[in-house]
Amino acid sequence: MYVEEVSPVIFEIGPVAVRWYGLMFAISILTGFYYLRKHGIKLGFSEDILFALFMLIIVFLIIGARAVFVVTNWSYFMENPHLIIRIDQGGLAFHGGLLGGILSSWLYCRVKKLNWWALADLAVPGIAVGITLVRVANIFNQEILGREAAMFFFERHPAQVYGSLIGIALLVFHNYLARRPGIKPGYLFWNFVLGYTLLRGLIEETFRDNPLAAWGFISETWGAGFFTAVHLFTLPIIIFCLAMLWWVNRTQKTYSQI
Repeated sequence: MYVEEVSPVIFEIGPVAVRWYGLMFAISILTGFYYLRKHGIKLGFSEDILFALFMLIIVFLIIGARAVFVVTNWSYFMENPHLIIRIDQGGLAFHGGLLGGILSSWLYCRVKKLNWWALADLAVPGIAVGITLVRVANIFNQEILGREAAMFFFERHPAQVYGSLIGIALLVFHNYLARRPGIKPGYLFWNFVLGYTLLRGLIEETFRDNPLAAWGFISETWGAGFFTAVHLFTLPIIIFCLAMLWWVNRTQKTYSQI
């Protein structure tokens, strides 16, 4: 979605600019921590442990997300190296953030002998809210634009709106699964990653104006394009998620048994 004359800045106080992207990201972080703390304590985790884990995840989530975004846009950042650390202006890759969050939290839980699988489930609502709100902020930043489509009444696909709706749909689906009996730790998290990977690949990435990474085509009529880098990684990630779900069902006890 492209909206003319929209500003990424909400207001300015002297040299400090408060941006929509930063606000949405902050709301997502606070929402995620509220849910993690509230339900983590119910599962027997201490508040100090939860806070330390959450701060660790946020740091490495940002590092991973920014690193992947910079690498995949290396030619631009080679010409503008001073913008590499300007995350307030947008530019975080979901898969990089997910990888950073998973690795850092898994290592922390391994050292502290915590149930990583249960804590991963508690992270899902915060991630879903983050996807939903950050895609709204992308509209103000005029990024994540959709491809031009000749047959529709709009000039471009509203890719940011598609992404935001995916976040909402996954949050609703998560809440549905969480109410089912016999849930095992890790089941909710890997279902979420599986669902996001599938919907991102089939919907958002197909109509998002990203360059093609391999042989393929772009339909100017439908505004659809195949294959981008995300398309190429979609199937391997889906297979990995299915393997993790198999592992969860094979090795984990239900929440009522732990």
